[in-house]
This record gives sequence, structure tokens and C-alpha cells, in this order.
Amino acid sequence: MEPSLIVAIVAIWPEILITATIIAVTIVGLLAKDKREVVYPALLGIAGAAGIDASLFFFQKSPLFYGMIALDPLSAFFKMVFLLAAFLVVLFSMASKEVSQSVSPEEYYASLLGATLGMCLLASSLNLVMIYISLELTSISSYILTASMRESRRSSEAGLKYSLYGAIASGVMIYGMSLLYGMTGSLYLTEIGTKLQGMSVPSQGLIIALMFVLVGFGFKISMVPFHMWAPDVYEGAPLPITAFLSVGPKAAGFAVLIRFLYTAFANPWAIPGATEGQWQYLSGIDWPDAIAWMAALTMTVGNLAAIAQTNLKRLLAYSSIAQAGYMLVGVVCLSSTGLEAVLFYVAVYLFMNLGAFLVVMVVKNSLDTEELEGYRGLGVRAPFLAAGMTIFLFALTGIPPLSGFMGKVLLFGALIKEELYWLAVVGVLNSVVSLYYYAGILKKMYLEGAPANLAPIIVPLSLLEKGLLIVLLGLTILFGIWPTPLMELARFSMNFFVL
Repeated sequence: MEPSLIVAIVAIWPEILITATIIAVTIVGLLAKDKREVVYPALLGIAGAAGIDASLFFFQKSPLFYGMIALDPLSAFFKMVFLLAAFLVVLFSMASKEVSQSVSPEEYYASLLGATLGMCLLASSLNLVMIYISLELTSISSYILTASMRESRRSSEAGLKYSLYGAIASGVMIYGMSLLYGMTGSLYLTEIGTKLQGMSVPSQGLIIALMFVLVGFGFKISMVPFHMWAPDVYEGAPLPITAFLSVGPKAAGFAVLIRFLYTAFANPWAIPGATEGQWQYLSGIDWPDAIAWMAALTMTVGNLAAIAQTNLKRLLAYSSIAQAGYMLVGVVCLSSTGLEAVLFYVAVYLFMNLGAFLVVMVVKNSLDTEELEGYRGLGVRAPFLAAGMTIFLFALTGIPPLSGFMGKVLLFGALIKEELYWLAVVGVLNSVVSLYYYAGILKKMYLEGAPANLAPIIVPLSLLEKGLLIVLLGLTILFGIWPTPLMELARFSMNFFVL
């Protein structure tokens, strides 16, 4: 039954508040003498939206606005991830010299909020048109953010490449959606799933439609072979935006991928949301096998390509591609255990990856370099910063007792439980490969002396940078030592099917 209009409006208050914040940021940017003051309404609006979103976990799950979007724990979980990412990136931007010197503040923060709004809507979408509109809102805002340093040729080039790749991916995806609508007569995921389950033998056209739709989702999460945009875009964008793109839109891609595949192309064997819930893919459409191979390829390509990189932003871009491969392995398990592992890993990846980019940003602010050579002797010149980078890299590798280790244990454990041993072996081997190039950074920081032309001591961290580093380090360590609260939240959030 469709809930009352009041309940529906309350349920989308985070999106309404973000929209109001975009308007407030624009007005403050026009009226304020110091345009940097727009950061304060941005932070206030994001914090308020996060507070409201926390209450949505306790609402009864239901479709809203005639089945266009969902009110459920899954959407609330991902919205919290997006809002946390946006809040932290706004703080990053306050500390970034690139942002303070090269962008128009009101346009920059309005675009960041626009991308956040698109991601929040995307996590809730139950309708193909709604998915497309939300994805485009996220993408267009991301293109603007990437090219926001107008006087930087590298930033403009990155924005152009990102928009061209994105336009092609969106075109292929919307064509796949049109085919899917033509074969089922519906735009709603639940109705599409019901009609597809009634088909005895799926047509080849249906398989092609699914492949085309997955192009758009694969682009958003930088899945191989749709990853080629990531290194150039990450390198050219302002550092806070590179950090944002590595976690926010990627998490949004996984949110819509899970909802799309498990609602329309899988049949639940057990009660949805049960701890030991199981799904079966639709007969004749073996998408888990295809995505398993894509996950293996994504992990391998990302890690192997990262070995040759000397620019930290490009190295972390390829690392981010590999991390998407790790998260994909949970999607192919067709079980609540696998999806809970994906949700847990998405959350801890937010903290450890943003932490690594924070260190890169501080070094960029102090030494004006993103190259690996600039990290020589960092262990002596900035011990706290180097120690933080070490912990974040170890977490991304999956070394205990950090949160990345627990995330990979959950992901690979789900694979073993579903007897996907080959994929678990590929994941473990790729983790070893990632340790090799992460160790190259540690070697530069601790085993090589600083060049003579560099100052012996890095410019001290600001209070904001120290606070951010401590918070991200604390969360990265905390969820490795005490993962239970986040695991329980991920388990609760899996109760996502709206009836």
C-alpha cells in the first residue's frame, strides 16, 4: 500500500534538505563578501541530512511515490555513506590549496551537493527512468567538479575525457533500458523481475539488454573494461574531488547494481533480509558467472597497472579499480552473507581510501608534488603523516588488525561459503600483488633519504588536517578491532526488498 504523502515527504527529507542547501550555497555565494563562507551552509546542510537519514533506518520499508523510490534500510545505509563522504570532502576542500586558489566556491560546493543529491536518489531508485535521471545528475555534477580548476589544462582535459566516456556509457545504458522496457512492458524493477521470472526461456535480446545496462553501472564503479577514464580523471581533478570520486559515485554504483540485479534478475529462495538468505539467478541468464570473471579481471588489471605508476593519484586510481573488483566478488555470491560483506567493505573503504588521499593532499599542499619521488624520507621529515599513510595502505592491502583485513575476510569467506574457491584464490593473490606496490611507497618514505633540494621538515599540519587524519585513522583501526557494530548495521540493511 502506498504510504501517506506526509510519510513520503518525511522519508525524502534528506534529499529535500540537500536541495535547499544547494540553493542556500548559491545565494550565500552571490551575497557574501568572502565567497569561501559558502562552506558553512554546505556543512550544516549535509550534517542535517545525515541526522535525518539515521532516523530512516527505523521506518517501515515501503515504496514511495507510486513505486518510483524505496524507503528501506539499504537506501538509508548508502545515503549515510554518501553524506559522510560529502562532509569529509568539504573539510578536505577547506584544507586544500588547489581548491582555495583555483575554483569558484559557490559553483564548486553546489556541484558537490548536486552529486550527493544524485547519489542519494540513485540508492533509492526502483524505476528505470528514475535510475537514469539520478545517475545523470551524479555524473554531470562530477564532470563539472573534475574540470572546476578552470586555469588548469590538466583539469579541463580530465573533465572532457570524463564527460565523453560518461556520455557513451549513458547512451549504451539507456538503450539497454529501452530494450528491457520493450520486452517486459514495465519500468519498475519489481514488475520487471516478476515478468522475467515467468519467462520459460529468456531471449538473446534480454541478455543483450542486461549487458548494455551493466555498461553504465560498470562505468560508474570503474569495472574493467569500463575503467579507462579513471586514471586520467583522478590525476586531473582537484585532490578533494579525486578522493570524492573514488568513494562516493563508486558506492552509488554498487547500490544501484545490487538493487537492479537482485530485484529484477534474481529470485529469492529465502525470506529477504534473512541472515542466511539465498537467491537464484533467472534461468538462462547466468549473470553471476559473468560478473565473477569481470571481478577477477578488474582486480588483476587494477593491481598490475598500479605497479608501474609513479604518480600517487594515478596509483591510487588503479588501486581504486582493484578495490571495485574486491567488492564485486560479494555481489556474485547470491547470498545475504556476500551482500553484507559488500556493505561492510564499502563503509570501511570510505575511511581508509579517503585517509590515503588526505595524506596525498597534505604532501601536495606542502611540497607541490604528487609524484612518488616527493615521498622520499617522509618517515623522518613528517613521522605522523608517514605513519598514517602506512596504516591506510596496510588497510587497503588487507593486513590485520585493520578494517580492510576484516572486510576482505568477510568477502572471501562469502566466496568460500558459496564454493567459489577460484575467485577467492584470485582475490588473495591480488592482495599480495597490491602489497608490492604499496610497499614501494613505504620504501620511499622510510628507506630512502630526502633529496638535498627538499626541506628537511614538511610544513606542519594544520589543526583541521590533524583532526581529519586522527578521525580517519581511528575509524580505520576501530572497525578492524571491533567490527561488530558495522557488521550488524550491514546485516540489518540487507532487509531491502519492498513489497
